[in-house]
Amino acid sequence: MKYVVVIPAHNEAAFLPGLLASLFAQTVLPAEVVMVNDHSTDETEQIMQAATKQYPNTHFIHKKSSAKHLPGAKVVDAFNAGLKEVKTPYDVLVKLDADLILPPHYFETVLKAFELPNTGIVGGFCYEQDARGEWKLNHPMQQDHVRGAFKAYHSACFQAMGGLRSAMGWDTIDELLARFYGYEVKTLPELKVKHLRPVGSNYKEAAARRQGEAFYRMRYGGLLSFLAALKSGWSKKSLAWSFAVLNGYFQSSLKQLPFLVDEAQGKFIRAYRWKRLGKR
Repeated sequence: MKYVVVIPAHNEAAFLPGLLASLFAQTVLPAEVVMVNDHSTDETEQIMQAATKQYPNTHFIHKKSSAKHLPGAKVVDAFNAGLKEVKTPYDVLVKLDADLILPPHYFETVLKAFELPNTGIVGGFCYEQDARGEWKLNHPMQQDHVRGAFKAYHSACFQAMGGLRSAMGWDTIDELLARFYGYEVKTLPELKVKHLRPVGSNYKEAAARRQGEAFYRMRYGGLLSFLAALKSGWSKKSLAWSFAVLNGYFQSSLKQLPFLVDEAQGKFIRAYRWKRLGKR
């Protein structure tokens, strides 16, 4: 199996060299790596230029976008821009954030998981440093969820679900659509990925409102969105977060924003979410 990697990067000069070093220390190397310099104002571009000389089958592109660092559309748009530049045929498509360190056998293990029938999305677990500098598991979602920072897709699954949705919640929608089309999402706890920047450290209330927008655009409906907002706020120990999520949902409803999934997909998503609501 061949895999290709797309790395969206916005002001990642502090972290990108470490990711690339761990990527090219893999026991199975990528067939191609495309880096996307997404409107960076630091030395990200210079690092990418040096990487193209240091590592094989590696190149980068520029993408102009807002300098605002919010989750959702920005990173997906950068990923999609990089995907258009992939030249190598592949079995597995990988999106990596630039602030990761991968264990050396990461992709060897991931590719083996894709040999199992109907496997659509695969990934390890995220570890972050605590105040004492110790690496601790940080996986607040359910154990069958792959973090958006390191997603690997079988090419057939990626094509079936129509690629990634350019919106907040894209890394939940992709898994729901994969399941809708009969694919499985597999997490590999033995693969410990070091994440160097804590998730959500750059976005607060705006991220909560966008989560509510995502609930609306995924066709959750009012009651499911209300309960999901409470659960999300509970996990963050913040009632204000729940209110912001609900505000995002109702504002999206008033504006009648376009849905990200069709009616059949929405029905499947609601049924799946109701079933999973009480679980971590």
